[in-house]
Amino acid sequence: MDQGRLERVKTWQQRYVDERKYAGSAVLIHQGGEETFYHAVGKRNLEEGLPFSRDTMVRIYSMTKPVTSLAIMMLLERGMFHLDAPVSDFIPEFSEMKALVPGATAIDQTEASRSPTLHELLTHTSGLSYPFNPGVLPAAMDERELMFKPRQGSLAAMVAELASYPLAFQPGARWEYSVSIDVLGRVVEVVSGKNLGEFFRSEIFEPLGMQETGFRVPEGVGDRFASLYTPLVGDAMALNSAKPGGDTLRLTDSYGGSPFETADMMSGGGGLVGTIDDYMKFAEMLRQRGACGDGFIISPQTADFMMRNHLPGDIASMGPQSFAEQPMEGMGFGLGGAVVLDPGRARCPGSVGDFSWGGMASTFFWVDPVLDLSVVFFTQLSPSSSYPSRAELKALVHGAVCQ
Repeated sequence: MDQGRLERVKTWQQRYVDERKYAGSAVLIHQGGEETFYHAVGKRNLEEGLPFSRDTMVRIYSMTKPVTSLAIMMLLERGMFHLDAPVSDFIPEFSEMKALVPGATAIDQTEASRSPTLHELLTHTSGLSYPFNPGVLPAAMDERELMFKPRQGSLAAMVAELASYPLAFQPGARWEYSVSIDVLGRVVEVVSGKNLGEFFRSEIFEPLGMQETGFRVPEGVGDRFASLYTPLVGDAMALNSAKPGGDTLRLTDSYGGSPFETADMMSGGGGLVGTIDDYMKFAEMLRQRGACGDGFIISPQTADFMMRNHLPGDIASMGPQSFAEQPMEGMGFGLGGAVVLDPGRARCPGSVGDFSWGGMASTFFWVDPVLDLSVVFFTQLSPSSSYPSRAELKALVHGAVCQ
């Protein structure tokens, strides 16, 4: 990588801080397994003037999804299930499902439906949704706060309540960003006999050396836990009703009173907190096709299977009507993350086969098998759709690769 061109990344990070778009950020790049770039700018806590540092801990939100998807693939390799198994085999509440009829205007306008499969849950084609998406089911979910927030109690209880609602569409009919990975977190618990936090810790985090990643901010972290900001008036997660205006960096959550410090919900779709070096260990494992120390967390063949496109075409061809962390044209979807099919159609520099995903607080990572790259970007601004930082960062990184 051209170190002179990488200086542009620093300039770009500083511009976001100077323009009060992000309070602070960090970028970490590995190529061929070696660190080639790290830079942090700005503040993790504006109110106290604390710098965004290497050991800053952040909410990674939906970057939890690839971790849960990995857990499912680990259990798959052990012969515990096959991906076409209906989720009702593991969670009986999903046994008698209904789906909204096409064009439904009320939650009771339904028809019979089969239970979604594990594969449909992994690929967001299950018929489930998110409260912040448009539509009848999201509105009903929003009313009941079916969001798997840090302080919402038992994962089993919330998944059971979710199963009492109809699907937004028949399984397999569309792609819609959803809480399906939270449901898969419960599948991990049922199959493994461990709660999700314990499975992650013993089977993934400890082997990879991810010592500061989990569903709750560890005791003693204190002000290393970054503050969360939003440019929106109102709830930073309520995308259907959020309005811009006022302070571009309005504080919404901080250490000392954050629900992540007392979390009891193990959200496989968005509950983890961690540091940039910890998440790079996860990204590097994916780049190395499952390698972990002298062994493998999953086999190279399973890693390849996980990071290939599992849709008939790109996401756009599946008629999405939802918020998503990524472009939809030219982008396929694997198991837990997006896959670049055509960088031209995605209108963003990248390599065919890039595997990536992001989080609601504007965090992002990608693994590039062609250029042998792993890149992790941390900041704390919700929602992630506020600025085009991900596409800009990809362009900057690709502009610094001279090979």
